[in-house]
Amino acid sequence: MELHILDHRLRVTSIAKSGLAHFTHPLIKLIFLRHRTRCKFFSMTETPENYTVVLDEEGFKELEASSQLQVEGSVWLPLNVLSDATASLGLQAVGVTKIAESVIAPLARQHVSVFMLSTYQTDFILVREKDLPVVVGTLEEFKIFREVGGESILVRGHDITNGLHNNGKEAVPAALQPVLIPQNRFCVMSLDPDTLPSIATTLIDVLFYSGSPKQDEATSPSADLDQIKFFSFSLIDGYVSLVMDTDAQRRFPADLLFTSSSGELWRMVRIGGQPLGFDECGIVAQISQPLADCDISAYYISTFSFDHALVPEEDIARVSDMLHKQRTDPSTG
Repeated sequence: MELHILDHRLRVTSIAKSGLAHFTHPLIKLIFLRHRTRCKFFSMTETPENYTVVLDEEGFKELEASSQLQVEGSVWLPLNVLSDATASLGLQAVGVTKIAESVIAPLARQHVSVFMLSTYQTDFILVREKDLPVVVGTLEEFKIFREVGGESILVRGHDITNGLHNNGKEAVPAALQPVLIPQNRFCVMSLDPDTLPSIATTLIDVLFYSGSPKQDEATSPSADLDQIKFFSFSLIDGYVSLVMDTDAQRRFPADLLFTSSSGELWRMVRIGGQPLGFDECGIVAQISQPLADCDISAYYISTFSFDHALVPEEDIARVSDMLHKQRTDPSTG
């Protein structure tokens, strides 16, 4: 397996719902005029609390400082795992599940914070730039490449690690986070970026003018029975990925959006009772490892406040029982 350190330096930001109007122009520019901004990595996710925007340094220049904009202080690097056994993956679980044991769990044991962004095309594991020596030292089993100027250069471990194989932090297991399971059914979709102008009106309406019905209920303990506002748009290296519920999907032209041949629907597991922060490690592993053990596919999207795992609709009862047992029976942790 190959691990690629992609040629992007990313910032993770949050825009308050009340401050969205201040950023509408730069966000529309980043979505529809990417050649003008030179931004190659852009992702925007709406949750009931805020908008999480992950973007590269060129894109970050478009966002003006504001009290409505929170910026996580670190520079993040996206990692991507490629498998030589691509042909055999068709019968295996996909998404974060396939990298849980080889990437997520080892980094958690080394107390490395990760920020996950699953898309229609692939899964990005974001790590802090300052943690890169620990990451490379921890994932020595991989053939590691660093992308520089469009070329993939093989990384020799000692070139980056300088003998450093840990970050001096004690790998304390993360506290088990509460989970909520809203009733929405979700789609993971894509489209040809050249057709973005064709859905511009609908996309702008959904992202900027849809409002957040049931916002208070969605953050309460009764949210298992409620709908949750969640919409994610990513435009990364020319590839578009969208995650939306079936209500939002019906607003888009069916002939432009495409999904897997199975047309699978997904249910969400929302992780965290209070905003998670960025320094607690092992939260992704808490969810991804049990799913991997059961060979259940999962997309995983971290946001500024909470994490979200999407699992196949037919597996949600099994996942719910498994996570409930994990949280009530310590011996299963």
